Amino acid sequence: MSVFSAPKNAAVVAGIDFGTSNSAVSYIDLQGIFHSVLLDQGNNAMPTALFFSSEDERIMFGREAMQHYLAGTEGRLMRSIKSLLGSSLMEEQTVVNGVAITFFDVLVIFIKELKARAEKSLGAKIDQVVLGRPVHFVDDHPEKDQLAQDTLGKAAKAAGFQKIGFQLEPIAAALDYEQRLNQETTVLVVDIGGGTSDFTCIQLNPLRSAQANRSQDILATTGVHIGGTDFDRLLNLAHVSPQMGFKHKGTSGREVPSGIFFDLSTWHLIHQAYSRKSLHSAKELRSDFSEPLLHARLMQVLEEQQGHRILASVEQAKIECSVHNASSAIELSSIGHQWQGVAPCLDADNMKKTLTEPLQNIVNCAQLCVNQAGLTQVDVIYLTGGSSALRPLIEVLQEKFPHSQLVHGDRFGGVAAGLAYAGQHLL
Repeated sequence: MSVFSAPKNAAVVAGIDFGTSNSAVSYIDLQGIFHSVLLDQGNNAMPTALFFSSEDERIMFGREAMQHYLAGTEGRLMRSIKSLLGSSLMEEQTVVNGVAITFFDVLVIFIKELKARAEKSLGAKIDQVVLGRPVHFVDDHPEKDQLAQDTLGKAAKAAGFQKIGFQLEPIAAALDYEQRLNQETTVLVVDIGGGTSDFTCIQLNPLRSAQANRSQDILATTGVHIGGTDFDRLLNLAHVSPQMGFKHKGTSGREVPSGIFFDLSTWHLIHQAYSRKSLHSAKELRSDFSEPLLHARLMQVLEEQQGHRILASVEQAKIECSVHNASSAIELSSIGHQWQGVAPCLDADNMKKTLTEPLQNIVNCAQLCVNQAGLTQVDVIYLTGGSSALRPLIEVLQEKFPHSQLVHGDRFGGVAAGLAYAGQHLL
């Protein structure tokens, strides 16, 4: 527990890190005491997931949502809503339990739940919020990037917040890390989230932590639209999708169409693979397969809507491999008898091989940030974000910055903590 000076506006400001894969909330109360909200089953991070149950029409969130979906409860799972920000999909309608709602409505429901859980922790209403945002919601498209921020702000307003501010997620992480320093330090913040990788070069000094304007300390910011969900997609395509026919050369000698496999490997697109049109197209591919078992597995996954279960297994194997630095099997036997004995194994080497291109793009973006800051090296590389523990990522960063100290922050709560701290000065 940390103690700061009381907020200048005498109101509690929530810091919300609304993430592609996980979300977190923090606040500093009127006594200046910092709180990381235990959002979900005693954890300060909650999977950005909603489950709309068809059985009792309840809406479940986070781990409960995933647990009910994986247990086979009838309903609709939604994940990675953040990936839709800045796109026209946010205003499109989808049918949930027979009712048409927009994805924007789903976004509001989730943020409203984060607000309610923070208020339950505080025991009072919270009307002000600082929301984190990546350096780029949408790469190389300023108009869509601004639309994404505006949409997120509009959703926060619809969820009940009266006063709303924004801070770059890597800067928020830097402000959190600064509380643990006792001298001036040049830091490259590496924030690897579910949908984006963001970088900030910044001069940190605890003696300046109370200053409202820290712009003179920010040396450079860069970002790229690559994150943990991209890792999941690529690992799925490389290690699981071939068991359903991805890159399979059929009876004609040509590869079977790949679109269905990309949908099944992308969290926010999986539901498209279950449409009547997609199912019909997949059935029509049967004659293109020279190995009937591959097509049978594909149809089982589509007809029983097992895409989220597979991707969750890939994600879990990725996490276990990274955290324990050991090989980990992708558990698939629970899908059905067609999958018995199919257990692709992930290890640091094959993950690095599969993820070579995105990891190189991430490291290049980190190097660009250091270059734009006019530096050749930094004192510390501060790692935060849910995907920052990825073992191959740590290895390539160490290779690129051999003279910098690597410091691991709170992967899920660090950005939210920095946003709460920033809230004392931004609003």
